[in-house]
Amino acid sequence: MKPQVAILMGSDSDAEQLKPCGEVLRELGLGYEVRVLSAHRTPKETVSYVEAAKKNGIRVFICAAGGAAHLAGVVAAHTELPVIGIPIESPSFKGMDSLLSTVQMPAGTPVATVAVGSGGVRNAAFLAARMLALQDTKLAKALVDYREKNREKILKKRVVL
Repeated sequence: MKPQVAILMGSDSDAEQLKPCGEVLRELGLGYEVRVLSAHRTPKETVSYVEAAKKNGIRVFICAAGGAAHLAGVVAAHTELPVIGIPIESPSFKGMDSLLSTVQMPAGTPVATVAVGSGGVRNAAFLAARMLALQDTKLAKALVDYREKNREKILKKRVVL
């Protein structure tokens, strides 16, 4: 599967939290690649990767970072492709620092930002898939099928109080 989504993380310590993102992309049949690139520690390599990504088939970036969380903004500054930011929860401020650093972008440099936590990690993958499904009917059907399976699963649940 040729990668269409690039998952970038500022540190390999974020990898465990990002596993659900890869799981969703695989379930939907989307190819992706993962790189550890830092806005601060590897700025030249980050820009080089981003600038080459489109010609290498990447169509959407998912960028996860904690703390100062500048990765998504740096990526958005160097591409016209969609960028989805995942604010990683940090011990100091429970992810609020990451959320604010990711979501507060100047006009013209958008970063679609998802929630802090596991729901946000999964939603980043779903958002990337929805973007790509605009021009991919097979992927669009996979999203509809996923939603239907989820609906059926919810309807089968029985709660006793």
